[in-house]
Amino acid sequence: MKTVHFLVAFVLLASASPLAFASDPGPLQDFCVAINNTGNGVFVNGKFCKDPRLVTADDFVFQGLNIPRPINNLVGTTLTLVNVEQFPGLNTLSVALVRIDFAPNGGQNPPHLHPRASEIFQVHEGTFFVGFVTSNPNNTLFSKVLNQGDIFVFPQGIIHFQVNLGKTNAVGFAFFESQNPGIIRVADAVFGSNPPINPFILARAFQLDPNVVKNIQVKFGNNN
Repeated sequence: MKTVHFLVAFVLLASASPLAFASDPGPLQDFCVAINNTGNGVFVNGKFCKDPRLVTADDFVFQGLNIPRPINNLVGTTLTLVNVEQFPGLNTLSVALVRIDFAPNGGQNPPHLHPRASEIFQVHEGTFFVGFVTSNPNNTLFSKVLNQGDIFVFPQGIIHFQVNLGKTNAVGFAFFESQNPGIIRVADAVFGSNPPINPFILARAFQLDPNVVKNIQVKFGNNN
């Protein structure tokens, strides 16, 4: 009976520990290169592992992030995401990254958050204005102008943004503590949800006329 009580107490303690809320579970092996073939793999962290005897150095290489990406959208950025889906060697390693190409004169990675990871943003080329806003009740803006080589950290689950201040294209790299950090763009989620949020709800929340909300929803793909 004492053993049972000890086990129950241990489980409760582990559940209350901050470690229980880590973004990704810790690996139980050196690596787990993800594969889609279920015939000769082991299922770990939502992916099947490649047989370690078949793994090569090529499984741990991702190339092409030095190549500029075209920018063809209204916000002025192109994101090249490298997570476990694009780079199977990242599976179970709790890391991911993204290259962000910014258009001149205000190209931006608009306000967004990552539900499963903190982010370190590094300026590869250009000058940026970046910042994040804390949660209620303060909603404090922490912001900074960054130059080449500078880094800035964005806490997990906090709304943040990056804007190109220069007159030429700029490049930044973002690094995450999760193999799948996720991204929620605030405007897309609020005004572009499917099905759409009732415009009268958003009108009161943002203190706007309902017709203004409807027009914004149309721009984000919702026809009300």
